[in-house]
Amino acid sequence: MSERAITAEVGRSIAALDAAQWDALAGPDNPFVSHAFLSLLEASGSVGRGTGWNPAPITIKGEDGRLVAALPAYLKSHSQGEYVFDHSWAHAWENAGGHYYPKLQISVPFTPATGPRLLLADPQWAPAILSAAENLADQNGLSSVHATFIEPAQLPLFEQAGWLMRSDTQFHWHDDGYGDFEGFLGSLTSRKRKDLRKERARAQEGVEIVHLTGDAITEAHWDAFWIFYQDTGARKWGHPYLTREAFSLMGQTMADRILLILAQVEGHPIAGALNFIGSDTLYGRYWGCTVDKPFLHFELCYYQAIDAALARGLKRVEAGAQGGHKMARGYAPELTWSAHYIPDPGFRRAVADFLVRERAAVAADREMLTEMLPFRKGERQA
Repeated sequence: MSERAITAEVGRSIAALDAAQWDALAGPDNPFVSHAFLSLLEASGSVGRGTGWNPAPITIKGEDGRLVAALPAYLKSHSQGEYVFDHSWAHAWENAGGHYYPKLQISVPFTPATGPRLLLADPQWAPAILSAAENLADQNGLSSVHATFIEPAQLPLFEQAGWLMRSDTQFHWHDDGYGDFEGFLGSLTSRKRKDLRKERARAQEGVEIVHLTGDAITEAHWDAFWIFYQDTGARKWGHPYLTREAFSLMGQTMADRILLILAQVEGHPIAGALNFIGSDTLYGRYWGCTVDKPFLHFELCYYQAIDAALARGLKRVEAGAQGGHKMARGYAPELTWSAHYIPDPGFRRAVADFLVRERAAVAADREMLTEMLPFRKGERQA
């Protein structure tokens, strides 16, 4: 990095930034930080005016005018769609007479999947781009800045900047060289093997399961999935985060990175699971159904995902937030991480003290859950 003044810019849209330059920083591994995905959220109205997610990407350009660092950042007027819960922080700050919102969120909206949050041409740009986020908060009286679901390799960059670290647990599946689903079953205890075979048989009875990607996904498929998504979203969140147009844009701009798994009866979809394909990971995102069939959720979201990962040579399946029931299906507890910048010294001390206790509790809980995994002795996933 040359000894020159570094200027960071705050934009109002990721779509307005050069796609090739953004993707050169984001890399090919994670579909959610791609220019295509983040832009379609804006174009579809899933983020932006009226959503509480206002794009505020922070960028730094090199001497040649090209992007060398970027943050997918949003000004938030609420804490919905983040999956790292800070409602108690907001309540405490408001009770103390402060204004918690707006805050700055460095994340992929509505997407509890790990990935890079610092998009860098070189790691040496990390202090500058993080300092830019801090200055934005300081100069505008923002209560805090939050970076969520950070990939492990980037954690030291946030720690070196002095941000507070927070942990939580998700359930991920890892390929330990199984070869196929039968190989995976062989790693489980006898009772669990029988249970999973029974579940799959019941789920598959009377239905056809299809895997669709690329041009094979049509608007008719998105129409069906929209119904599934609305039903699940209404029950879990009160209202769906994504608009119908978002799914069409996914099909138009990144269909080759999507795997749509549908259960059909006489050619009519009754349930579906939407997955995104990374370089080494399959990311399970949304599921829904119009027919309540026993074990179909487990089949489409967990077992079919394992099948698809093994067939594609992918090493992991991230099946989304929460869900201890995933453990019985071979998904192991994994730590996920977020980082937090809090300008006010008193508020920072209180949050830091809380996080020390919370991290210890999360680590103990993960250790306990790991002992409950269904693998045979000596073959349990780490």
